[in-house]
Amino acid sequence: MTTPEEIDRRLEALGRHRFRASFRLRGRERGYVQLHGLDEVERHAHDLIVRRVAPASPHRDGRQTPYRGHPVFVAQHATATCCRGCLERWHGIPKGHDLSEEELGHVVAVIRRWIERELLDGAGRP
Repeated sequence: MTTPEEIDRRLEALGRHRFRASFRLRGRERGYVQLHGLDEVERHAHDLIVRRVAPASPHRDGRQTPYRGHPVFVAQHATATCCRGCLERWHGIPKGHDLSEEELGHVVAVIRRWIERELLDGAGRP
C-alpha cells in the first residue's frame, strides 16, 4: 500500500501541473463532503472507481468522468485518477487489466487525501 508521504509527494507533483492544479473543491461539492463526511465520500470513491475505472477496458475510457457533480469527480481530475490513461501516466498503473485490490486501494487513498487537503484550507496545502 502507498504511504501517506508517498501520496503527498505525488499530490505535490500533480499540483505543479497546470491542468491538475486548476481543480478545487468548491460550493456544492465541498458542502457535500462536509455534510456526508470523508468516510462516506471514500466509500463513494471506491464504488465509482470500481464501476468506472477499474475494469481492464472501461466504457468510454478517457471520457467517463464528469468534471462536476460529486466531490470524487473533481478529485479524480485533480489527482489523475479519472481514466486508465492518466493512471498509467501519473501513477504507473498499466492499462489492459482489472485493477488489483492494491491498485484500487491506492487510487481511493489518493482521492481521499486530496479531498482532506482541500478541506484543510481550500488551497490543497495542510
